[in-house]
Amino acid sequence: MSFFATVLTVWIVLHVYVVWRIASIPSVTAHVPRKALIAAAVLLGSSYIAARIAEHLGAGLFARVLELVGANWMGVLFLIFASLLLADVVTGFGHLLPRAAAPVRGWALAVAAALSVIALVLGARPPVVREQEVRLSGLPAVQDGTVVVLVSDLHLGTLLGETWLRARIAEVDALKPDLVVACGDILEGDGPQEMNLLPVLKQLTAPLGVFAVTGNHEFYAGLEKSVRFLEDAGFKVLRDGAAEVRPGLVLAGVDDLTARRQMAKDGDPVGRALEGRPPGATIFLSHTPWQAEKAAAAGAGLMLSGHTHAGQIWPFGWLVRLNYRLLEGRYEVGGMPVIVCRGTGTWGPRMRLWRPSEIVRITLRAA
Repeated sequence: MSFFATVLTVWIVLHVYVVWRIASIPSVTAHVPRKALIAAAVLLGSSYIAARIAEHLGAGLFARVLELVGANWMGVLFLIFASLLLADVVTGFGHLLPRAAAPVRGWALAVAAALSVIALVLGARPPVVREQEVRLSGLPAVQDGTVVVLVSDLHLGTLLGETWLRARIAEVDALKPDLVVACGDILEGDGPQEMNLLPVLKQLTAPLGVFAVTGNHEFYAGLEKSVRFLEDAGFKVLRDGAAEVRPGLVLAGVDDLTARRQMAKDGDPVGRALEGRPPGATIFLSHTPWQAEKAAAAGAGLMLSGHTHAGQIWPFGWLVRLNYRLLEGRYEVGGMPVIVCRGTGTWGPRMRLWRPSEIVRITLRAA
């Protein structure tokens, strides 16, 4: 089964389960007919895809409102599902505690509603700044104190547009970076909202340059088109290759590993990116925090990644960790520090629950 078919199947199953369990709560069904629940599930479940279609048809404001509803429904649906599933586990799906089952499900639905409101509030907050200091083997003493600012998963588009982007650029500028790196998913898609942000994105600058690697969303939007957009915005896009930032400091990066796997693109991108690179301390950029062992073995001194959003909405991170062992924060792999950014923006719902967005400021120290 393809990746997209799997996602669609899971999406349908979640809706079926949620409608089934809500329909078993007397306090709900006393006021809302079952047919209305089903209709609401169908409308909400299809709203995000409908919004993307409407956007390409030039529906403007209607498409933006529809996307906001559909995107946030993803987060609300997950919280409802998780809460109802926990209620079912506690009551043995109504078999162990038959009399308590319906009231417990009712309380679970109320908890999900409260958590949804909290997540919307937290998702609207600006990213926090996380400070890191890394001793980088091979870094010349003259470059001790170089500041690298890492952003990732901006997901620029309809929901995170010009106003939000200008605020993030100001936030990055205030950190006084020598170098800015963007670890993928800079764009949400390829609609007009993304393309209109080009003049603003050009204002993201740093003395040593602004570098980027592609994420899975650049693949979905059309890889070559996305790369051209980023280059027009002033980014130096590393595609399975390396570049010397200044003598003794090298950046290497790969096109996204997750999208490659989904699209059955094989090869050894990490090896290609790091072989034959200029001499010096090397920072390796990969949107997906995979193959850190290979990067360390090839001589990278620091790896920067994103993609996971740390699950974005707790407790979704537990599921994300099944596929992405390096979920968030700082790790040591083969003697190489790995820093995984939670994401500067949000994908889908403008919601975060106990997993705030972040910008990472990294001070490089000579070993």
